[in-house]
This record gives sequence, structure tokens and C-alpha cells, in this order.
Amino acid sequence: RLRALRDAAREWGAEFRTAGAALDLDPDGVGAHLDLAGVRCLASMLIPAEYGGAGLRLGGHRFHGMTAIERVVVLEELARGDAGLMLASPGASMSGVLVDVLADREQKEWFYGRLLERPTWTFFALTEPGRGSDAAALETALSPAAEEVHRLDGRKKYVGNAARAALGVVFARTGPGPLGVTAVLVDTADPGYRAEPIETLGLRAARICEVTLDGVAVPAERVLGRDRSPARRGMWACVQTFNRLRPGVAAIAVGIAEAAHDAVLAGRLRLDRAERDRLEALAQRIASVRHLVHLSAIEVDADGSRGHLASAAKAEACRLAEEATLAACSFFGPRARWDHAVLDKLVRDARGVEFMEGAGNIQKLTLFQGLLAGKVGRGEPFPAHQAKTPTGGASCR
Repeated sequence: RLRALRDAAREWGAEFRTAGAALDLDPDGVGAHLDLAGVRCLASMLIPAEYGGAGLRLGGHRFHGMTAIERVVVLEELARGDAGLMLASPGASMSGVLVDVLADREQKEWFYGRLLERPTWTFFALTEPGRGSDAAALETALSPAAEEVHRLDGRKKYVGNAARAALGVVFARTGPGPLGVTAVLVDTADPGYRAEPIETLGLRAARICEVTLDGVAVPAERVLGRDRSPARRGMWACVQTFNRLRPGVAAIAVGIAEAAHDAVLAGRLRLDRAERDRLEALAQRIASVRHLVHLSAIEVDADGSRGHLASAAKAEACRLAEEATLAACSFFGPRARWDHAVLDKLVRDARGVEFMEGAGNIQKLTLFQGLLAGKVGRGEPFPAHQAKTPTGGASCR
């Protein structure tokens, strides 16, 4: 089943490679590529059948992208073609995962209904200037303005597709402490919403933006988790959502590493033995990290609260992407990035993934907390060599 999905996504990724190169020069030109099969797939993913999602039919199987393992398989191959175009494509994306976790039926009907009308971009706004993605330190405020209406004020930064999106999710604070964090659905056509693109070196097509929210009116029915206790929305939903998203981000990094490997195969027709060995070692490392990413996706599909393995996968995959793109350049000499535009783009794009959904240091802290709490096995799925320390604690590598 997953092989059928992978093979189709690999064909779509090949189409992304040419289109993505053009978008690096013209980031706003994504509208010209809406007919690509991969873009159409992303536009229809994360819409459940019960809400009208037709899904994707391949080889007798139907896919809706509601599981992390399905998303991992697709995102890896599309990022192998071009990560920028993949991130710039319309669809439910990160907001769709949160809506699936937290929204009630009425909210899902509104959200999915908008996506079914036409190719629609969405955004996911958590990160703030000076606060980063620390949900506990949010300053964006949601306050009552009138009966059944709330007022949303604040600023968000590094929000992909925010300038072209029609709707999305914003995290805000209704009160102090972790129980005061909530998320709301926002229509970008409402007064007070403004998004300005930020110039970036990598992943330029994603049009990462700074968002200003100046008195945006939010009807009470668009407050996500309104039918739940404060303990089961806000921070809880944020953790659940990122656990489900993390394997997909790791898959994007693996795809970029694969693209670097492909570039060497295409650009160096003759390799000496030492070079062949180096390239084979890179291929084996890519396969190893892919396996880790797949395991992490399977784990969060089984239990959305277990995201520690996904943190390990994301940290390792991002390191792989950065090192693989530089290693690929070494096969072409000191002018590699100057003479080979594809390599230059891959090096730039690889560094962008590091800051998606938490940087490596955050992922390592999450993994360490899982080890301390006994939530991550010390044997499977990756071996850990343990030794007692003089203080009686356990150290592992």
C-alpha cells in the first residue's frame, strides 16, 4: 500500500524539480503550478472522507493523508523534487492536523468546506517576535469584545504562506499559565489581519511572513476546543499537533538529502573508488534515517502523546540534510555552488528545515525528557549503550 503511494509521489517529485527552480527566482509564481499532480495531492490531503474529502486512489488503495506515515511517504518524495514548492502548495497542511485533533464537527465542516471549494492556502501561526515558538510565553491576546465575539491582537513571525492564505490557525492567550493558551480559526479576509513576506535565503517559495493581528474579530464558534476543558486544549493540543507533524518535517529533510545524492549521480558520471565509497556511505545513512523517520511516524499514529522518537528523527534528519548537501558539493570542487544552481539551492533549503517545528536543541531536550521519564525504550528501536556513572545515574549514547 505504501509502496504504491511512494512510487506515485516519486513521479510527482520529478515534476517538482523543474518547477521549484523557477520558484526560487519568482516565489509568488506558485499559482502557475496548481495543475501538477503533486500540488493537487497536497491540496486535497488531510480532508477526511466524512467531510467530503475524495482522497487519492492508487492501485486499489485510497489515501486521505490523515496518518503520519502516509504524510511521511509523500513529503519525502516531493521534497526530493523540491522542498520549496512542496511547502508553497495549497492545502490543510499544519492547520489541518490541529483541526483534526481539536475542532468540533461544526468547525471541521467550515474548515474543510473552504478547502473543498478551490485550491486554498492555510497558515499556522504560533511563533512570535522575541518569544519564538514557546507557547507558554505567548503575548498574542484573545479577549472578549462583545457577546459571542472575541478580539485578537498581537504579532506572529515566520509563518509560511500567510500572505496567500485564505484561512488558518492562530495561537493566543486568554489568561495566565498553560491553561490560558488557546487556538482560533481566522479568516484572512477579516479586517485587522495583515501578512508581510520576509525575504529568506532558502525555501523562498514558502513566502514566510510576519503577521499583524489588530483587533481581528473572532466569533466564539471559531475558538478551537470550545467544547473541551482548558486542560484538553491549548498546550495539550499544541503538543499533540507537533508530535504528529514532526515526522513529516523530518521526511522533508530526508528528501533534501536524497536530492543532494541524486545531484551527484546526475552531475558526476565517473567516480573513482574512494568517491563511490563516500557516495554509498551517504546513501546508507539516508536509508538509516528514513527508517527512523518511518518508525517515529508509526509511533505517533499509535499514540499521539508519544513524540519523543519523532524528536530524535527530526533532529537527526535535519543534521543529515545539512551535512549531505555540503558533502554533495565536495564532489564538484570549490566552485560547486557557483557552477551548480541546484546544489546552491539545496544547501540553502536544508538550513531552513532546522527551524521548522522546533530547532535541534529543543528536539534533543524532548528526547532526553522522554528517556528520563521512561517513555523511550533504551533498546528498541535504536540501541543504547549504557554505563553507570559514579553518582549512580545512567548515561547512554
